[in-house]
Amino acid sequence: MSMKKIILLPIAFMFWLPAMATDFVELRLSNSNKVVFKFMFRNGSISDPVGQEGLTFLTTSLVGDGGTTTLTSTQVKDFLYPMAAQISYSIDKEVAILTFEVHVDHLEAFYPLMIDLLTRPRMDEGDFNRLKSNQENYVTQVIRTSSDEEYSKRALEDLLFRGTRYQHMPAGTVSGVAKLTLEACKAHYQNYFRHDNLTVGIAGNYSPALFNRLKEDVKKFPPGAPKLPDPVKARQPDGIQVEIISKKGALGSAIFTGAPLAITRRDDDFAALMVANSWLGEHRKSYSRLFQKIREERSMNYGDYSYIEWYANGGGNMLPPSGVPRNANYFAIWIRPVQIAKGLKQQYPELSDITIGHAHFAIRMAIRELDLLIKNGMTKEDFELTRTFLRSYIKLYAQTPEQQLGYLMDSKFYGRKDYLAEMDALLAKVTLDDVNKAIRKYWRSDAMFITIVTDESEAGPLAESLRNNLPSPMSYSTSLKESLSAEILKEDEEVATFKLNVKSVKIADSNTTFQ
Repeated sequence: MSMKKIILLPIAFMFWLPAMATDFVELRLSNSNKVVFKFMFRNGSISDPVGQEGLTFLTTSLVGDGGTTTLTSTQVKDFLYPMAAQISYSIDKEVAILTFEVHVDHLEAFYPLMIDLLTRPRMDEGDFNRLKSNQENYVTQVIRTSSDEEYSKRALEDLLFRGTRYQHMPAGTVSGVAKLTLEACKAHYQNYFRHDNLTVGIAGNYSPALFNRLKEDVKKFPPGAPKLPDPVKARQPDGIQVEIISKKGALGSAIFTGAPLAITRRDDDFAALMVANSWLGEHRKSYSRLFQKIREERSMNYGDYSYIEWYANGGGNMLPPSGVPRNANYFAIWIRPVQIAKGLKQQYPELSDITIGHAHFAIRMAIRELDLLIKNGMTKEDFELTRTFLRSYIKLYAQTPEQQLGYLMDSKFYGRKDYLAEMDALLAKVTLDDVNKAIRKYWRSDAMFITIVTDESEAGPLAESLRNNLPSPMSYSTSLKESLSAEILKEDEEVATFKLNVKSVKIADSNTTFQ
């Protein structure tokens, strides 16, 4: 079925910026046996019309997982299967990216199909119904039931950016996705997938002729660039503001905190803060302070980490992925699920009288460590060790042509040429004084948002404990407590009464989130 007409959104939604040119990023790898193409559109979920949250996600899905005007989505898959070619797509707040990877032996056959998928998408009703159903299932069920950790992260962004175009998940809201139509997707494609809000990347062993062909073919996208919503910023919290999501059947308390961060990768100070963040809570690294204090010494959970930018799919990724560049940034601490009172009492009879689990203590411990770091700074020894580690570690971020190209394209988003190389150069010359100044300048321990996904039995008692700054003694089994040092137990007493600047605590029912 071919697309017979283009239906545009009402004129009020159509704004074009002055004509520019598509940006191109090249990464020639003469020894590579594949070619990677990336098409990054500056639209993302911030371009979703009000009331149609999730439209960019569904439109991108129809391009990346649909057909062409001459081939159905099934025929496309059958055509690609013998080539072992890969098509993937991702949607974040400010960008939508389609990625194509193919072996050089199949490049000539693959290339025309890729261009057709991008510039002449089929927008088939069957594909629309299939993909919309998947998306509806995610926003109504999966996000609430599959991982409380991911749930708490998305809930934090909802709280941190409430009232802005950053608030909703890229996949949309329950009511927004329900309203999406195929005609709206067709119009959104025409209005927001354009020649002049596009960055194209190509990596691998390709000829100059192919690159010239690519530059001509992208002109098949509609000219001009859409005027996107104005940039947003994370909300500034009034003290510590907590939102507890009460969920039936939650096995633990999943915690995520966040506070606005005034810098991004485009700022040189970012390198200094990278050092501090790595020492405090490098993702999946057992040497970091939070991991050592909360997991290693006290066996409270699986891991505890901190971040100075959005980290996509932290539960699955060991290294920070490319493809999620953002202008609105925030600092965050992720406390992976800790036990609730209900579970502890079932396991350990000696804890039968407790009313809340480990959440309040874990939050206190994390914020106390942040507070100590702000007040005392890093030591010379910790600084040198962490900086040396980071200079090696960031070289692992981009190990494949696809990852290398992704980071180069992110660099362009932030106004840099090669973010990883430039960060290495900045790390080489950053000083301990630079790092400690950055800590004091950009981080606060008395103002942040906190989201907690926990069981309905825990929500009320935890809210009362947080709201009134009640003591939160650590609850150990007898055998574990007997194995701990006097130093740890003494520190526990200090943590249990550490005063948090809590200004508000609210409880929300899980069924009311992401509506």
